[in-house]
Amino acid sequence: MGDFVKGNQFRAYERNIQVGILLHREIDSFTDQHPIVKQSKDRLKEKYRHYSGVIVDVFYDHFLALNFDTFSQSDLVDFVNSKYQLLERNLALLPEKAQHMLPYMIRGNWLVNYCEFGGVQRSLTGMSRRTRFDSKMDQAILELKKYHEDFNTEFMEFFPLIIAHADKYREELLNSQL
Repeated sequence: MGDFVKGNQFRAYERNIQVGILLHREIDSFTDQHPIVKQSKDRLKEKYRHYSGVIVDVFYDHFLALNFDTFSQSDLVDFVNSKYQLLERNLALLPEKAQHMLPYMIRGNWLVNYCEFGGVQRSLTGMSRRTRFDSKMDQAILELKKYHEDFNTEFMEFFPLIIAHADKYREELLNSQL
């Protein structure tokens, strides 16, 4: 939801959803500014320019899916299915664009399919089609394959840091008046 709720629109939602939206924004901000993520983006910057951040987000989704058991006691498929069900039960709460996207996300099982290069490729190709400029994102799978270990190392170093930051920030939000 965080990508679809702009500005102060989050105030229209109940408190727990507000916390989730603000947490999502903080995670994006922390990630975008972090030196480890910058290192990943720099590897792509020359060819993909300002799209390198979007590509690294997808790459990190790939590594989260691959390494899910390192960070969760849940099975990836079970976890994702429970989140899809939660979203479907609360469809009316989602912004219109998110409501439209959800069936495609579920049908294509995007979150689980990030494990495979094919799932990453479909995501990058879809985003590339929706850009106004020639982003070349559909070609980024080549860099993922070429630098797979480097990106994985950076992800595995970064992800525990974002977990700790998100946990702390969530606590701050829950203890605040928003």
